[in-house]
Amino acid sequence: MHRGWPGGRGRGPGRGGWQQADLPGADDAAAWLQGRLPDGWFTGTPEVTVDREEIVVVGELPPVEGDFPDTEAGRADRAAAVAGRISRFRETTREERIEIARQAEHRYQRKVAWGARIGDTEELFTVASVPVMTRLRQPERIVLDTLVDSGVARSRSDALAWAVKLVGQHADEWLSELRDAMARVDELRSKGPTSGSGSGSA
Repeated sequence: MHRGWPGGRGRGPGRGGWQQADLPGADDAAAWLQGRLPDGWFTGTPEVTVDREEIVVVGELPPVEGDFPDTEAGRADRAAAVAGRISRFRETTREERIEIARQAEHRYQRKVAWGARIGDTEELFTVASVPVMTRLRQPERIVLDTLVDSGVARSRSDALAWAVKLVGQHADEWLSELRDAMARVDELRSKGPTSGSGSGSA
């Protein structure tokens, strides 16, 4: 599931009325990071996801070696080996990741978070938690309170985050189409007449 606008393309802030015009565009963030990252870090091109506050970089690490039988103990050993491999990557690349993040934050005016993946296991390192203000009517609040009362979430904030995550999981195709449509709106707007066109302008 993608978080924010995938790949750093199509929805860089500063384009469109619903975005923050004071932020620089980040359409080239994925390409910039691909050129900046050391060659041996990941097995392929990392996934770069950009929104208005954060750039998240997730790369695939080499698979763990060893014979892990398809038993409860074997699966537990493999999970431990994967966790150890990701932990080693996090520790050995820490200083260089900090420097790359510093450069990217200066260039794009967004925080940078990192993650690593091996197979189906993914771990994110120090991602941002951004507060979002919203007003909900009583029916929506009752839904959140039901999630809290049932133990699904610890608070209304957690319940809202859970609901957003669930929508993202089950509506990824629709969200992708919506992002494409928004990108086309930006393109059409950029081709339209400017506010300074027409007669009588000084």
